[in-house]
Amino acid sequence: MIPIAKPMLGKEEIDAVTEVLSSGMIAQGPKVEEFEVAFSEYTGCKYAAAVNSGTAALHIALLAHGIGKGDEVITSPFSFIATANSILYTGAKPVFADIESDTYNIDPERIQEKITPKTRAIMPVHLYGHSADMKAIMEIADDNNLIVIEDACQSHGAECLGKKVGSFGTGAFSFYPTKNMTTSEGGMLTTDDKEIAEKAKMIRAHGSKVRYMHEMLGFNLRMTDIAAVIGLVQLGKLDRFTAARQKNAEILSAGLKGIAGIVPPVTKTNCTHVFHQYTVRAEKRDQLAAFLKEKEIGTGVYYPIPIHKQPVYRELEYRDFLPVSEKAAEEVLSLPIHPALSSDDLQEIVEATREFYLRS
Repeated sequence: MIPIAKPMLGKEEIDAVTEVLSSGMIAQGPKVEEFEVAFSEYTGCKYAAAVNSGTAALHIALLAHGIGKGDEVITSPFSFIATANSILYTGAKPVFADIESDTYNIDPERIQEKITPKTRAIMPVHLYGHSADMKAIMEIADDNNLIVIEDACQSHGAECLGKKVGSFGTGAFSFYPTKNMTTSEGGMLTTDDKEIAEKAKMIRAHGSKVRYMHEMLGFNLRMTDIAAVIGLVQLGKLDRFTAARQKNAEILSAGLKGIAGIVPPVTKTNCTHVFHQYTVRAEKRDQLAAFLKEKEIGTGVYYPIPIHKQPVYRELEYRDFLPVSEKAAEEVLSLPIHPALSSDDLQEIVEATREFYLRS
């Protein structure tokens, strides 16, 4: 079976974890701080705050900026549900703007249409490993005095205009096992604002800066040294992982070129794509996925239901019509792209896809 995703873990990670376990410092400790410094330097930000998930990073980013009841945050409906849920957690309202048809990222023109006097922030999602149009988004934010919180959970190392995602506004990253790098579970907030970083670190630790002195309402959202040390090793490998993903994407795109019924992913000018997912538009998507499964090739649909059409959001009386997102949900299919793929694996994916459309 060729899996859709595979964590790339080796002896270095095992040895690093063993060292932490032997130290006795297995909760949040010096390795978390070391990881924060390393990740902030990697993204080109001044500060970082390690947490226990990408969802926590989004939630804390919103809270640190003071977003709450009565506020609106414009975001994408075409993402994992945690993007919008993090806004609901604060008491604010997610407002959905439709996406671009080629990158599947939020469309800046649609953002402009959604701005109201209640709008406090924009939360673009850098989906699949490709940056949103941050030039246009930052201009809209500047013109309207809006906060920008980047959901970079799928885009570690991706760039737009020579800057890494997560460095335009306040960034939020995930280190879930299927991401481009992992800590098993974990997340990171990135920022150039010292006050936001300090607030984030308080919120993750029950609102405390000094132990047993609680200055604000907070949560237990800390990262452990066990997770952090995995992250340090993985961060050292990230550029190599990214290069492998990009090479695999080149091979897949060349092989799939010219197949009627398949539209390969694009990379916009002045952007780098780190290919968390290699996502195509596919005619007869569900039939193709079933055929590939028979050939023991894993696939994924990210995402089959846009957030605004999820049952929980229907209960909240969301009735948006967002045609680009809704069409994408019916057509997108992600193929294996991870660094563990061999050249034979890639050839098998291409040949099986071609075979399906020749038969259809």
